[in-house]
Amino acid sequence: MIQQVFLEEILGHTKVFQWHAWFKAGLTSFEDNKPTGRPSSCQHPTRLPNFNRLYIRIDVGPFTTLLRRTGVNLQKDLEGKCVPLKVYPLYSSLPSHMQLDVFRPTAPGIRKVILSTNIAETSVTISGIKYIIDSGMVKNRSHHPGTGLDVLKVQRISQAQAWQRTGRAGRESPGFCYRTYTNQEFDSFRKNPIPEIQRCNLTSVVLQLLTLGINPSSFDFMDKPPVEYVDGAIEQLKQLGAIESTASPKLTATGKLMAQFPLDPRYSKIIISAKDYNCVQEILTIVAMLSGESVFVNPPAKREKAVAAQNKFYSTAGDHITLLNIYRNYNNVAQKKVRRSVRTNIYLLTTITLLCSCDHIWCQDNFLNNRNLQYASKVRTQLSELCERYKVPMSTCGQDTEPVRKCLITGLFMNVAELQREKKYVTVGSKQVVSIHPSSVLFGSRPHCVLFTEVVQTGRCYLRQLSLIDPQWLTDIVPEYARKHRLTSYAS
Repeated sequence: MIQQVFLEEILGHTKVFQWHAWFKAGLTSFEDNKPTGRPSSCQHPTRLPNFNRLYIRIDVGPFTTLLRRTGVNLQKDLEGKCVPLKVYPLYSSLPSHMQLDVFRPTAPGIRKVILSTNIAETSVTISGIKYIIDSGMVKNRSHHPGTGLDVLKVQRISQAQAWQRTGRAGRESPGFCYRTYTNQEFDSFRKNPIPEIQRCNLTSVVLQLLTLGINPSSFDFMDKPPVEYVDGAIEQLKQLGAIESTASPKLTATGKLMAQFPLDPRYSKIIISAKDYNCVQEILTIVAMLSGESVFVNPPAKREKAVAAQNKFYSTAGDHITLLNIYRNYNNVAQKKVRRSVRTNIYLLTTITLLCSCDHIWCQDNFLNNRNLQYASKVRTQLSELCERYKVPMSTCGQDTEPVRKCLITGLFMNVAELQREKKYVTVGSKQVVSIHPSSVLFGSRPHCVLFTEVVQTGRCYLRQLSLIDPQWLTDIVPEYARKHRLTSYAS
């Protein structure tokens, strides 16, 4: 049996628990370690409807609490301030050995708190969960045809998702789901989440339909996407050189080759263009690294140590080259172990075991995710095989990063931002005000012009995975786009 408790009930509850809202200033401490039988005081009572973080203290034996979060930045607020609790993060890019920690029992008298993204909704089942604290939010990727940008945005969940979260508790004993929103707000939620085809970039879908000889504008989709999404995808394919015209779209030779790669067409175009810049191997690595989850591991308790370990991979040219450096070092470790194993005549099975062990140790020492690097390696192998099949030469530019960054422009030229006189960044195409994400190696350096992979919208819009580029490159590589969207970068 599961009991759901909405915000208005939480605020009016007087017998079971204390509650505290905390805001940007930090986590407030409880007035007493023992329950008082009433809600404790709050420093900002007029702001109660706005909070989306709730800490509930319940004196009812050992239990596991699952907090639904859209990100992974809450653990440091709880650790060391709430005793006796053991706090575990859970998200898709977390290393496997750290994900397994959430399934292990805690010591007697210690309560387990799991800070999870929506990975715990359907991907895993954790035993012993008695309490769910639901933020009512989820981070979804959506496409804006007006700006041409793909945005990772925090937004409200649907009613179906709310019930899915509720079902994680009470499997072994009566459970509770505390919702940090009101019943009235819940009734205003959508019944079901928006289908992905109605909110995401359709360039891959449209490209595949054109490959099959189907007109995407008249295709009978099961969940019909908005017309502007289809039209926007056709326009983007034209800009990428995959079709000749938008009026009667037919694939060009480049478009037919792009369709052979199981990638976002922008990345396919970058790979195909790489032969002109003699950097196919470097581009394959970067695209493979961008195809999966983040390879960085930054535990809140070891943040400074992680940054120090990862610093040797950082490139002043940006995040894409940093990813390239990480993969090269990772691959070098594996290759050295292979050569050493061959020289000592170790059996193949033992060699594979040794390689996995050494890679894992190297990743731990450098605060990198071994599983995600292995995934990137497999993707790169697959892309290399496709390049060989379609006669794309495996060229390399060595340590010169300029050809790589120029090549990235061929597919991501719509993702360029420039620094304005007011020291703010504005996207070249949509003129949207943006900021460099703090996780970027370019954060704080104020480069004049940057190319980015994606936009993350929280309180404001942040650019992630950036490369430093020369504005003149945009004019040289995509002159028509550059003429239409004039750059106005100012020097510092």
